[in-house]
Amino acid sequence: MKIYTRTGDAGETSLLGGQRVRKDELRIEVIGSIDETNAVLGVVRVELLRSGVAPEGIDALLSTVQHALFEMGAELASHSADGGRASGLNDADVAGLETAIDRCETAVEPLTSFVLPGGAAAAAQLHVARCVCRRAERRLVELAALEPVRSELGRYINRLGDLLFVLARLVNKQNRVLDVVWQQKRTEEN
Repeated sequence: MKIYTRTGDAGETSLLGGQRVRKDELRIEVIGSIDETNAVLGVVRVELLRSGVAPEGIDALLSTVQHALFEMGAELASHSADGGRASGLNDADVAGLETAIDRCETAVEPLTSFVLPGGAAAAAQLHVARCVCRRAERRLVELAALEPVRSELGRYINRLGDLLFVLARLVNKQNRVLDVVWQQKRTEEN
């Protein structure tokens, strides 16, 4: 089977059920943003492996997240008149992210100011992943306002954004690199 089919040359693609939709349709934008989040997490995993300094269990956690994101994309791509196919994502998956967030938060100093993206290379990449994840969340919310989307998907992607933030902080700590703290610009008023 060839990778190219020529069926998308006119600006359409197929959902898993065979339904043809425009490539600029909101559903495709959501799927693409989820896929982009997944791709950035792949880059993060490579960087963590390359650097040799990674929090224990982070690779397995990010692998689990990547598989969940693929499931989410497949669920959204299987949209059909009969409601499509539900992924395996459920409340237990959301709770798993919350547990990971809680565990990471206990390992870093409490926040006292806003943190800017930066620090160790993998931490900066986790911040990029967080930003892409938040875009996917915004598009998912937009889609859910127009048609049924399981609430578990929204909760999962929301918690994932939170997890990516605390993982970035944890990676910085593990690498003995300080978080980049936002410094409010001071204006002279006197």
